[in-house]
Amino acid sequence: MLRFSILGALQIRTALGPAEISGDLQRTLIQTLLVSEGQPVSGEGLVDEMWGETVPDNQANALQAHISRLRRKLRSLEPDRRAPRLTIHPSGYRFALHEGELDAAEFTKAVRQAETTTAVDPAATARLLGEALAMWRGPVFGGFPGGTLCQLASARYQEHRMRAMELRFGAELRLGNHAVILAELHEAHTSHPLREHFCEQLMVALYRSGRQADALQVYRHMWQHLDDELGIEPSPALRRVEHAILSHDPALAGAAMLQPI
Repeated sequence: MLRFSILGALQIRTALGPAEISGDLQRTLIQTLLVSEGQPVSGEGLVDEMWGETVPDNQANALQAHISRLRRKLRSLEPDRRAPRLTIHPSGYRFALHEGELDAAEFTKAVRQAETTTAVDPAATARLLGEALAMWRGPVFGGFPGGTLCQLASARYQEHRMRAMELRFGAELRLGNHAVILAELHEAHTSHPLREHFCEQLMVALYRSGRQADALQVYRHMWQHLDDELGIEPSPALRRVEHAILSHDPALAGAAMLQPI
């Protein structure tokens, strides 16, 4: 079985070690097929993804040449495979993927599972998402995003990553592990300054660490940033956390302020 990794630079791992995919067009082709997660992609969609506005004169032949080249590569990596991995259908080209073969699909599945466990088992949620987030080796495709389809997929996986971080931080806070994740929360809030839930979680972690003034300073900076960038005020949820800190609400010591989002 092959394993495909796109949560970082494209990697294909075989039983004998990693396999190389040479050439930007071949990488774009396989990345587009991978992010379709088993659904067919039209020939026109592949052409747009691979060449954009610089489409070759004989695009059908050019695409078919790259499809044939990829098929030969796949056959060399899976000589015992009976059914071809890359097939053509009336609606386009389909790349067969099985459970466990694509890291992005496994990551997304873990996030969805965490959505159902976080309220009842924060320890399991924190453990599951810690392992899932460790799959990320860098930006999707290693910063080689390709065309529109790959860019949209990259944004989708990145949003799942942000959600996973929020859920994991929330689970760790419910477990009382604010000191353990404080540095990570600082980094997440700094890297994503308009994502209010990171701000809420950082404020709670700082308050629980005996740093009320720092927590309120984070809130003031967030308010200013939202006003400068978007012309809006903090959300009611963020304002509730600020009010709870000012009033030393006992709920901040437990899970009441940290319900799953």
